[in-house]
Amino acid sequence: MPQYRHEWKHEISLSDRIAIRQRLRLIARPDEHTEGGRYLVRSLYFDNPADKALREKLDGVDRREKFRIRYYNGDPSLIHLEKKSKRSGLGTKAMAELSAAEAQAIVDGDLEWMPASGRPLVQELYHKMRTQLLRPRTIVDYTREPFVYPPGNVRVTLDYDIRTGLQCTDFLNPSRATIPAGEPVTILEVKWDAFLPDIIRDAVQLEGRRTAAFSKYAQCRIYG
Repeated sequence: MPQYRHEWKHEISLSDRIAIRQRLRLIARPDEHTEGGRYLVRSLYFDNPADKALREKLDGVDRREKFRIRYYNGDPSLIHLEKKSKRSGLGTKAMAELSAAEAQAIVDGDLEWMPASGRPLVQELYHKMRTQLLRPRTIVDYTREPFVYPPGNVRVTLDYDIRTGLQCTDFLNPSRATIPAGEPVTILEVKWDAFLPDIIRDAVQLEGRRTAAFSKYAQCRIYG
């Protein structure tokens, strides 16, 4: 059974980001994979011709999933295929590694190697690309500042400078240009297992803010 985690998001301002960053630096530690406390994320999201993933997100469908391919800091030497699933407000993620050649093959529609890959998630994507017509749809770029707090297995992220690109064939080209996805925003996201420690709850508390179903994928679909 997959491990589902609690998660919520806030859309916050630049001043909120600065204040929360300062609080978190006192009680949590940056993720070990950061460079200078942050890293760059590039994702390629999949959807079908009817925009199933987008519509389910916007409609708040209780059970939903989305596939993406992701790498970090402009370095395609480590690439992950990921499936994010939501159920009753809880989230989980399955992952499989891809080589750069495999990721490019998927982008190019060269799929026949996937059933024999030996990786269940790659095989599942193949099945859904064949039966549901999932296809690469949108590039999503952003900067992430991640913090971890071991009690409760808490992870807090600040995501900003969200950018998009609709032409997906050169997804693996780090210099591929993307453009701002609408007005600048910062997304505060908090994930935890069984409990959220009060010290973290207090650190991320913002007066008058409510959790919001913000989706970077949906934000990046504003241009098509």
